[in-house]
Amino acid sequence: MPALADVNLVIGKGEFVFLTGPSGAGKSTLLRLLFGAEKPSEGQILIDGRNISRLRSAHIPLLRRKIGVVFQDFKLLMNLTVFENVAMAVEVLGESRAMVQKKTWRVLKSVGLAHKMHAKAILLSGGEQQRVAIARAIVNEPDVLLADEPTGNLDPDLTMEIMKFLQQVNARGTTVILATHDPELLSRFNKRQVVLERGRVVADN
Repeated sequence: MPALADVNLVIGKGEFVFLTGPSGAGKSTLLRLLFGAEKPSEGQILIDGRNISRLRSAHIPLLRRKIGVVFQDFKLLMNLTVFENVAMAVEVLGESRAMVQKKTWRVLKSVGLAHKMHAKAILLSGGEQQRVAIARAIVNEPDVLLADEPTGNLDPDLTMEIMKFLQQVNARGTTVILATHDPELLSRFNKRQVVLERGRVVADN
């Protein structure tokens, strides 16, 4: 049985979309397809008019400059500082040292972590680690932000804090696609919901 089948979606620039459904429905797989971590066996994926399913491996890094990703398990380097974790995303683009510092400082300030910039990631709370992960994903001002269960391990207060910040990112023009199966999150925020079940879209409203 395929992970996804007959998925036909159009997401407009600047939208905020919840991708929802039970565990194993195909949410994470769909996100992985969108940032080029997996290729579809058939069909096409268009981002800004480009069919990314046909991109050569060498062109994937260029695609990822336009797409920020927040992983479910954060994927921080725990022995590095907050600043170093975020700065790496700018350094890989070949930016000058001054630009790396400027962009990193600015985004850490926006997520309320400038005061923790020299702290090792391993010493942070779960909510702080999540904010570092989001800062790293948006430091290069991507066109699209993909977030896989970004509030899954957080308490209700921290969940609202993260959601408020993601809405601010969206208000600045970034398209946000957030995978979640948290019913409270879905009911609290009046956003478009794409519901997956067994790899198929069963609702889009």
